[in-house]
Amino acid sequence: MTFNVLLLVPTGINAAIGGYAGDALPVARAIATIADNVITHPNVLNGASLYWSMPNVLYVEGYALDRMAKGDWGLRPVRSNRIGVILDRGIESDLEIRHRQAIAAAQATLGLNITDVLVTDQPLGVELRSGDSGATWGTIANLDSLLRAAEKLIKVSKVEVIAVVARFPDDSDSEALQNYRQGKGVDALAGAEAVISHAIVREFAIPCAHAPALQPLAIDPSVSPRAAAEELGYTFLPCVLVGLSRAPKIITSRDLLRSEDLTAENVSAIVTPYSACGGAGLLALNPHVPTIFVKENQTALNVTSEMLDLNGIQVENYWEAIGVLTALKAGINPQSLRSTFC
Repeated sequence: MTFNVLLLVPTGINAAIGGYAGDALPVARAIATIADNVITHPNVLNGASLYWSMPNVLYVEGYALDRMAKGDWGLRPVRSNRIGVILDRGIESDLEIRHRQAIAAAQATLGLNITDVLVTDQPLGVELRSGDSGATWGTIANLDSLLRAAEKLIKVSKVEVIAVVARFPDDSDSEALQNYRQGKGVDALAGAEAVISHAIVREFAIPCAHAPALQPLAIDPSVSPRAAAEELGYTFLPCVLVGLSRAPKIITSRDLLRSEDLTAENVSAIVTPYSACGGAGLLALNPHVPTIFVKENQTALNVTSEMLDLNGIQVENYWEAIGVLTALKAGINPQSLRSTFC
């Protein structure tokens, strides 16, 4: 029996670990050494020009992850995917060249199978929003243009996954951006990125991830290490292409499931921030799956396990979470490892 861990760090909620440029990737790497499979979303694994490809870590967009957790969809591990890329018509020519060079480099240096690149027929018109809690989201003025491009890539180019590069507003002087670069603020882009990927996955049931197109920022020697991955180049696209290259195939019909496919029934444990417990996937699985709530990973939300009457084990940090996972994999009651058990 395999031991499969669902690692959750929701995007756009100012998570202390996982709210920046791939800074939850070390957590995923550590858990991957004790789990047969780790199911997690791009927010955990994307580090702009930095990435760490792991064969037993499944790169699953948030909407697809929720549908899997609710028992609607399955996930089929793959060896490789044909990748399609959508570029926003609103991207300036010099910035578009930078992204096309990143695509060419991924083909030449990493050997990725990037089948086609399309430019949308209209600028997507991304706008950013944030709430009083600090969580972020966004709107897409021409979402239909994005979906037309995705449909063409799927039907004509026969791609299996889609990367989207949308032009996001530059706001280099904003206090929110300065706080983010200093490791003290929310990622203002993350919520809008989720809107883009959710739309494609919901419409076509195909893996999708997004990389924002932005003009380079002025050099700041005081940038936090947690945000520094986004300072290294002209594009955030490399990690997205690598993640999508092996993103699992989405199986929308239970009649088509194979023995190797992962479903809600195959999830052995969940690891999630203590204050971000309102996600649909977590709520669907929690009554049946051991859940570990990590207190140190504070977020802008205040939705705790007690508020929702969820069962599970509260731990202080990911060190403790990994210890609990090790006990669960061994079939040991984690409480028996403590002096207060007897």
